[in-house]
Amino acid sequence: MKLATYSTSDDATPRVGLVRDKELVPLADNGIKGDMTSLLEAGIDINVIETVTKGKPGLPLSSVTLHAPVPLPGKILALGLNYGDHIAETGFKKPEFQMWFNKQRNCANGPYADINLPVVSDNLDYEAELCLVIGKRCKHVPVERAHEVIGGYFCGNDVSVRDWQLRVPTFQIGKSFDTHGPMGPWLVTPDEVGNPHDLDILCVVNGEERQRSNTKHLIFNCFDAIAHLSQAFTLDVGDVLFMGTPSGVGVAMKPPSFMKVGDVVRVEIEKLGYIENTVVAESGETLIG
Repeated sequence: MKLATYSTSDDATPRVGLVRDKELVPLADNGIKGDMTSLLEAGIDINVIETVTKGKPGLPLSSVTLHAPVPLPGKILALGLNYGDHIAETGFKKPEFQMWFNKQRNCANGPYADINLPVVSDNLDYEAELCLVIGKRCKHVPVERAHEVIGGYFCGNDVSVRDWQLRVPTFQIGKSFDTHGPMGPWLVTPDEVGNPHDLDILCVVNGEERQRSNTKHLIFNCFDAIAHLSQAFTLDVGDVLFMGTPSGVGVAMKPPSFMKVGDVVRVEIEKLGYIENTVVAESGETLIG
């Protein structure tokens, strides 16, 4: 099942809809109200959703604006150096332990929204990644039960401002600029995905293939990630995990190739769809209040 967060030209309030072919069936119109997080908290009942939406009219997908499946996650956590080929191209050592960093929740962005080229940097890079969202609040989850707490999967682009990322020991600021966490295009439930560790993943910039791999090459898989993180702190419903990127990032090219205004970057993952974002210049306007 594919569930999207969307708004319309007549109503900017984000709502949840069932994606069916090229249509989106509003859940609120069929008695299922609430945002994606509240839907996850209540437990996504696929049978109920299918029953109440069966035969009901939908909106053309082309007529709505799609947002990040969880528009403002409680936590966005990203796993660094999690593909062997990416480790090789960066020159870093293979980590002994999982290397997590925060992406501030303000970076969350829609699947087809613009990405800002920051006023303060031109070192703008892409990272195609598998994302998962936590569907059940959890702590101390063993690996063999980690699948129970996953609410769904979607594509992500861990957009990175490389000079800000690499000039300090922690990556947080360089990974957290506004608009630098495009996600979507929708949440795909685990039953439809099947094995999350055998999905082709692709990144294309301006029509040129930059990254191609498969999630079977993850060093630490989705279940490892949940087991590890939940030893330290509670994972809440709606938290998003970015699972790392394969080789082919711009900073590792010779010479480095960073994104510019007008560039279009597409991240596509088997069974999940694709996101596609255009780079625009950040305004740099002062905002107070």
